[in-house]
Amino acid sequence: MKDMTKYIQDSLFALQDEEYKSFHCRLMPTVETDAVIGVRTPDLRKLAKKLWKECKQDDKSSAETIPQDIRYFMEQLPHKYYEENNMHAVFIEQIKDYKTCIDALEQFLPYVDNWATCDIMSPKILGKYTDELLEKIKEWLCRSETYVVRFAIGCLMRYYLDENFKPEYLELVAAVKSDEYYINMMIAWYLATALAKQYPDTVKVLEDKCLAPWIQNKAIQKAVESNRISAETKTYLRTLKIKQQEK
Repeated sequence: MKDMTKYIQDSLFALQDEEYKSFHCRLMPTVETDAVIGVRTPDLRKLAKKLWKECKQDDKSSAETIPQDIRYFMEQLPHKYYEENNMHAVFIEQIKDYKTCIDALEQFLPYVDNWATCDIMSPKILGKYTDELLEKIKEWLCRSETYVVRFAIGCLMRYYLDENFKPEYLELVAAVKSDEYYINMMIAWYLATALAKQYPDTVKVLEDKCLAPWIQNKAIQKAVESNRISAETKTYLRTLKIKQQEK
């Protein structure tokens, strides 16, 4: 077994872009600059998929399992670098077994410390098990870790705003109360997306004005900026903004 952690670190530094690092660090105030190598996401994704394929071939593991060398890397938590976390996230996306994927998420999510790593994860296998995933999402929404909650809201946005939508899912998100910026921003993003996809039910949430003013106003702002919402609807949504003194 090669030292996969060192191999991944060396491979990431070979892709380093200092200019991109400077730009990206400004977008992630929760991550120390020294923890960022500076690798563009397309290059990182390409590397992760290449390593996954090579390791699969080397140990001849089944399609449903995690290759041994990559499993070793995924167990070395916490990782040192931001890009290692992103590699870990992309590795999770390659998992083809639902339970294995959930187990990997449960292990990794508590170590996620920024919005970018949280949002990069979009495992396709989760979309095939929406009944089971919904129960897990409800658990995650009650957790104390910022990015566990953010990931749960992201799953509701990704997998439950089209054919799997139910109005009660809006209530799940609206019920989340937090002082964390990165949770509240995800709530607003979810609601803005829901306005574009499930307007009749979603607008009722805004009309009730049960949300924190910042979240309601940010959701409206994002919706107004969207090309998927008509000009007439945007005009009405602006009337639903909450003044800060309103409760």
